[in-house]
Amino acid sequence: MSDGRNGSVKQFICIKWGTKYGPEYVNRLYAMIARNVTPPFRLYCFTDDDSALHPDIAARPLPVFDYEPPKRTFGKWPKSRLWGDLGDVTGTVLFLDLDVIITGSLDDFFDYGDPEDTILGLNPNTPLEKMGQTSVYRMKVGRLAALQDIFKADPQAAADKYRFEQRFVTRNAPGGVKFWPRAWMAHFRMHCVPNFPLNYFREPRIPPKARIVIFAGGLNPPDALAGRWDATLTHQSPLEHLRAGLAGRRKESFVKHMRHYLRPTPWVKDLWTE
Repeated sequence: MSDGRNGSVKQFICIKWGTKYGPEYVNRLYAMIARNVTPPFRLYCFTDDDSALHPDIAARPLPVFDYEPPKRTFGKWPKSRLWGDLGDVTGTVLFLDLDVIITGSLDDFFDYGDPEDTILGLNPNTPLEKMGQTSVYRMKVGRLAALQDIFKADPQAAADKYRFEQRFVTRNAPGGVKFWPRAWMAHFRMHCVPNFPLNYFREPRIPPKARIVIFAGGLNPPDALAGRWDATLTHQSPLEHLRAGLAGRRKESFVKHMRHYLRPTPWVKDLWTE
């Protein structure tokens, strides 16, 4: 297969397991890629259910990686399936989470750095730690295979020590990791939603140089579109939200409740589409 550089086929991969994300997430991802990359390109979806996927998406079975899943962890450890052999998919690949929104050109994600580099986003939640963010990362297929050996030896110990799979990758990737330019990736909650109290009066905005908006945490594109902090809530007017907070109809402290207000985000409907 191509290495994804110098005008050859740009290779994207994603993973879908279980029922949290339906085929529409993969189809929207494919459409967004197609609108924002210079062809030719290929999207490979590693999945346990390839029904209803766009015919131009290359579905592949989930790579076999036998281990006892950690039971006390927040990380997306099933992503570890992608660290080793990917069958007929070889060379340089760009991984994308299913819930990202692509807002600009993706070409530079293939030209940045060296093809052998493992490149992640810089996690904005831990700026002093320099922890990677695996919503968008590039790797040479097989380069992270050694991580599977470490993880498989004691999955629960790895999860307890590192908590998130992205910290595990950051700390253990052979040859270390590099990071994308900060402006290329925007964290929706941290970079798009206006700071309190402006979030009550302004809609979330896309930072000018952002290429991809990620939705780490519980707030996903449907929530942004609806104007709610997570899927268990419904949109409220600013006054309704304030009244709910004062009356104790909230899931968190009053301060967090007040900060966690979101106006509906119309550009999600425009960009997150097939």
